[in-house]
Amino acid sequence: MTANSSSSAITGRMAITTGFAYILAAILLIIFFAVGQPFGTLNDIFNGLAGIFSGILAWMLFVEHRTTSPSLFRVGIVLAWVGVITVVIGSVLVISQITGWVLAGLYSSAGSALIGLWVLVFSYSMLKNNFLNRNLNIWGLVAGALMVTGLAVLPGIFSGFDSETTVPWYLYIAGLNALGGIIYIIWCIRLGRALLRK
Repeated sequence: MTANSSSSAITGRMAITTGFAYILAAILLIIFFAVGQPFGTLNDIFNGLAGIFSGILAWMLFVEHRTTSPSLFRVGIVLAWVGVITVVIGSVLVISQITGWVLAGLYSSAGSALIGLWVLVFSYSMLKNNFLNRNLNIWGLVAGALMVTGLAVLPGIFSGFDSETTVPWYLYIAGLNALGGIIYIIWCIRLGRALLRK
C-alpha cells in the first residue's frame, strides 16, 4: 500500500464515520421524541461530534488536495471550521440550557450551512480532475446547495429568536437544510467507500 492510498483509506474511514455519526444523532432524536431524556442530550452531543468529524474530514481532504485549487480550498477549510464551531456552540447552548432548543437549533442550522458551503467548494474543485467520479461530485454539489439554505436562520440568531409558538418565514426556507443534511450523509458514506477503493 502506497502512502497516498494509505492516506486515502484513512480519509475514507473518516468520511464514513462522519456519515454514521449523523445517522446516530438522527436516531437519538427519534428516540427522544418517543421516550424523552436523556436521548435529547445524547442527540445534542452527537450533533456536536458529527460537526467536529465534518471539520476533521474537511481538514484531511484539504491536506490531500489543496494543490488542486489552492485559493478555493483555503476558503473552504475556513468555512468548514467556522461551521463546526457554530454547530458546537448550538450543542453547548442547549445542553447547558443557556438557550432553548429553538435558538440552539438555529446555530446548528447555520453551522451546517457553512459546512455545506465547504462541500460545495470541495465538490466544485473536484469536478476539474478525475480524483472522484462525476456522479459523486454532483451529489456533493446538491447536498451543499441545499445545506446552504440554513443561512436563512441568521436573522433569528441575530434577534435571539427562541420561541416554540411562532414560526418565522425563514425557518421554512431553512428546512431545506435538513434535506441537504440527508444527502450529505449519503455523500460522506459514498465518498468514504470511493476513497477506500483507491
